[in-house]
Amino acid sequence: MAPAPTRGTFRFDKYQLVMTELRESGYPVTEHAPAPCPRKWLEAVHCPEYVEQVFTASVPQEKERRIGFPVTSHIAQRVAHTNGGTWLAAQLAMEHGYAANSAAGSHHALHDTGAGYCVFNDLAVTANRLIAEGDAARVLVVDLDVHQGDGTASLTAGRDDIFTMSFHAEKNFPVRKARSSLDVPLADGTDDDGYLEALDRHLPGVLDQFAPDLVLYQAGVDLHGDDRLGRLALTDDGIARRDRFVVSEVRRRALPIASALGGGYGKDPREVAARHARSMINCAETNSRAARSFSRSTTYATSEGR
Repeated sequence: MAPAPTRGTFRFDKYQLVMTELRESGYPVTEHAPAPCPRKWLEAVHCPEYVEQVFTASVPQEKERRIGFPVTSHIAQRVAHTNGGTWLAAQLAMEHGYAANSAAGSHHALHDTGAGYCVFNDLAVTANRLIAEGDAARVLVVDLDVHQGDGTASLTAGRDDIFTMSFHAEKNFPVRKARSSLDVPLADGTDDDGYLEALDRHLPGVLDQFAPDLVLYQAGVDLHGDDRLGRLALTDDGIARRDRFVVSEVRRRALPIASALGGGYGKDPREVAARHARSMINCAETNSRAARSFSRSTTYATSEGR
């Protein structure tokens, strides 16, 4: 945890509360501490001059205003570790089917600046590195935050090995949208059934047609009807249905999926943290069911072979 900056409206205490919720849930969680993301990995996606500004705590005020808080030396170290966390989650997902970063999902960060509470774009950094390291030939980013993943779309534009898919409230931030590989803008007040219908209409086809080797899932919970920065109307049950659908569709194709926290905002940070924790647990439970199903299928196939 980095000390919260003295200026800005972002609630950094959410992240510690998410871990508290996970630990108190009774669900068997294995925790891993990520190493900081190597600077050269960040510079492969972001402008080296901007990366230098972050690590020397010299980000210009106009960029800090876009980010929403001052970038202190503590924040610089924090975002290096949260980017390392999404990379580690991807590595663990390839081993276990699913893993989560309990932070990050910083999908608004652009090439030479941060924006919208995002300093570096861990989704783009991880996708780029997975391909560079030969861990994947094609990566799908499924962004289900209530805000469009404009930074991820911009940073990966023109690439045929990274597919960005963004479901978002059409009239929400950012005002000027980028162009994702697939954008699904949703009307204000879209409810559980409307959201799930749209997801069912698009996600299976993208998985089959793009055929990724790994999925990065931006699992924001700010599409909840009570979220102070959202414009949609999903309930706790709707978010759970969303998570179960995404993970089941990915895992039944035997693909690994790694999630990042994404957005969630409200007056009570403990309530928001609980939504994030429930989201990760729903994803993990769905992955466990998929693993049991794979095991039964393998046993059946082996007995038939004999």
